[in-house]
Amino acid sequence: MYGLSPIASGSSGAASSSKKQPTAPWSPAAKPPTESELLRAALGGRRFFNEATTSLDVKGASSGDYRKIFAMYQGLSMLEAISGRAGERGVSALENAQLSKRFDAGMAELSAFLRDAKFEGLRMVEGVSATKAQTGAAVARDSAKYVTGAVHSGSVNEEVAAFQGDVKFSITVRTTGGAQSIAIDLADMGGNPRTLQSVVDHINGKLEAAGVQTRMGRELLPSEPRVIKAGDKTVTLPAGPDQWALSVQGVSSEAVSFVPVASSDAVYVVQGVGTAGAHNVLKFQEGAPNATGAAFWVDGQIGQSGLPAGVETVRASAVGPDGSMWIVADVSEGASNQPIKGQADVVLMKLDSAGQVVLSRALGAASTASGYAISVSADGRVAVAGSVVGALEPGVSGASANVADSFVTVFDAKGVEQWTQRRGAKAADEATAVSFGADGRIYVAGRSQSAMSGSVALGGWDGYVQAFSETQIHSLAPIRAVASGVEQFGTAGDDNVQAMTVDGGKLYTAGVENGRMVVRRFQIDATGAPTLLSTRDLGGADGGEISGLSVVNGQVVVAGVTRNPGLDIGQVNTAHAGGKDAFVAVIGEDLIASGADRLTYHGGAGDDSAADVKIVDGKVWLTGIADRPLGAKVEDPTSGYLARLDPLTGAVEWKQTWTGANGQASPTTIAVAAGGASVLDRLGLPQGEIPQSDSKQLVDVTALRAGDRFYVTSTTGRSVAVTIDAKETLQTLARKIETASGRALKVTIKTDRDYTTGLDGDTKVTAGGVQRLSIAYADGRDGAVLQAGEAGRDALAALGLTPGYIGPSSSDLKTFGLDLPKTLGLRDADAIKRSNEKLRAAMATLQTAYRSLAPKSTTPAVTGEVPAYLKTQLANYQAALARLTG
Repeated sequence: MYGLSPIASGSSGAASSSKKQPTAPWSPAAKPPTESELLRAALGGRRFFNEATTSLDVKGASSGDYRKIFAMYQGLSMLEAISGRAGERGVSALENAQLSKRFDAGMAELSAFLRDAKFEGLRMVEGVSATKAQTGAAVARDSAKYVTGAVHSGSVNEEVAAFQGDVKFSITVRTTGGAQSIAIDLADMGGNPRTLQSVVDHINGKLEAAGVQTRMGRELLPSEPRVIKAGDKTVTLPAGPDQWALSVQGVSSEAVSFVPVASSDAVYVVQGVGTAGAHNVLKFQEGAPNATGAAFWVDGQIGQSGLPAGVETVRASAVGPDGSMWIVADVSEGASNQPIKGQADVVLMKLDSAGQVVLSRALGAASTASGYAISVSADGRVAVAGSVVGALEPGVSGASANVADSFVTVFDAKGVEQWTQRRGAKAADEATAVSFGADGRIYVAGRSQSAMSGSVALGGWDGYVQAFSETQIHSLAPIRAVASGVEQFGTAGDDNVQAMTVDGGKLYTAGVENGRMVVRRFQIDATGAPTLLSTRDLGGADGGEISGLSVVNGQVVVAGVTRNPGLDIGQVNTAHAGGKDAFVAVIGEDLIASGADRLTYHGGAGDDSAADVKIVDGKVWLTGIADRPLGAKVEDPTSGYLARLDPLTGAVEWKQTWTGANGQASPTTIAVAAGGASVLDRLGLPQGEIPQSDSKQLVDVTALRAGDRFYVTSTTGRSVAVTIDAKETLQTLARKIETASGRALKVTIKTDRDYTTGLDGDTKVTAGGVQRLSIAYADGRDGAVLQAGEAGRDALAALGLTPGYIGPSSSDLKTFGLDLPKTLGLRDADAIKRSNEKLRAAMATLQTAYRSLAPKSTTPAVTGEVPAYLKTQLANYQAALARLTG
């Protein structure tokens, strides 16, 4: 295996006849290989787990078990050598990529080895041994109850600040018989104090008079002590005053919507905040006062909500026609009810106007994926684009299992996946922009290191544009996408596309090509294929990038960031201030330079960023990090900013800056919702219809894809595949698992409800909660083993289940769990450390399993009468002892 003697090659001859167990590979007598030898073997492409490389110096009934344990030990040793090297200083990005590739291959090989291994004297599982298990993946129960965020802090009898002033809106209730609008105006309460209960009673009186069943309520959100870090000390702060929320209790026969009487535009900023990797969403309304007084709030901010744990990066967001916001996020772990398959995935989330996540869809990548772009059509469909490594469709890994490919996925307005296309060159490529065209096609742009199918590579990274047409045989048939045109372009150097927009029959791209900022214009023909018409070089990027591109009133607006104080764009409205500055350029739609071109720089003497740009009604909205001192370190404080500019004059019409927890605020995306801000924001109520149900199909609401599978092996040794269907639900999957186990497992559906505390101190159900599978061994049965599916199509990870044994703890066959999660990897220092710890623990488990195979003593116990001569000898020994001791 290592260019050395086979493992477990201990002493031989007469000495071996007295051995009870073969020499283990961790024994000094076996001369274990060095770390460098293990690393060379691992990186040399050798199999990690190979019984053929083991030899035993003692034969016996458990020879097969020993070979398997030794083969596993050598494989885990190689994996530990890889993770150990990845954790060393000075490892290059290229070497780390190679290490990660081999580590992932080794972990996949371990799953396959255990799936096929047949132990005799013990049971070995990849995960853990337990009497029962529960899926992490959950499906939301239908619920007609909606609970807002906190709208009041303090006593329930106090007047509520959010209810003061002019508070008008309407509640639309739609039934099968039609819809009616119920006007709510708190001025109708006259001089009555606007407390939480009095306002709820007033609204319910209007609802009752209208003859509808929907009602408003109040919910107590008990405050809890907070734990904070102050230097090296952990400090627990006392609980603050209780907080109160409003609730909407509907019924399944009534669809409820909230409609403001007056509204203005809202701007959403997604940002990373603090030092713990958290993300939140800020909602702004120009001219709105800072009414909350909360920490880190600024004038104009009217809302703040957090994103789920596990969100690593948010690169794109957009507003839907109903005023909701869609974001595409990279996650390293799923939301609490949505585990992911691999080390990283892309999740599409929908937030209502109150900032609550009402829908979450995982791409379902088996290894890693990154989301770079999003677009929402006029009819509410959503397109997401990015890159994926490893399998996306079950068992299909693209041209290379370890090279990134471009992908685009289209969802309908309810978040149901319509189709996914994976398009890859031989080398790496990624989709960085996506748009819906007026012709009904979806256009994708990105970059590639080699020729895309149907095109020619120019050298280095090239930019590309590709169109997709949708086809459907009949209304009930699935929608399919067909690539209808591709154009690859650039220079002999490295090029990219960072922004794209479609304007009628023209398509524009902007990016950095061989170090220069370049805008391109294409003509779209009847098949969707783009043909280059003109190009405009804006000047050296000087470390900058393009963040936004739009066509407004016959002019092209380009925005980004650069250190170049002299971009080639004619008249300068505002000069470069120093460091990196954001810029906004206005040029002709034909890309020909003219005296009408305008350039505006925006920033301070330090480094500014333009993380995202949106152009709405001819105005440019910018967000990013504001005026960071030159030479600042990564951990130094950062401030976020939001600004609106007139691109023609360069005037800054509105701007706010802010900071965040631990002095860190890093905006990443911006989205502008026309009419998205209203008095409803003060009440924590969303505009539009309140969702009461979501899909129950697992491929919609989890990271599962149709065709994913896992195996159930009963104690008889029979292994049965459980394959996920397109219409799989918790109910159908429960029946499949029970059947596959030969009824050795009992699978039920468990409901986790959402609760809150009432005024009387009683706990009550406030929302529908979620449902998940609970798996236990059947009475009188020995249970079964859950085994991971093949690499690229494993369903256990997406279900949040650990491969392992589920059965009684008193089973005659001893079970050993390696506890090696599928999420182990080398993506960062914390992941490397965790992998090292888990591998060492698993190797220790193998040693325990080895000791458990030691044969029991066969020497018979001596019983009966003691012979006379032994009694005489014993008496003589006792007499002599008495004389010596006096």
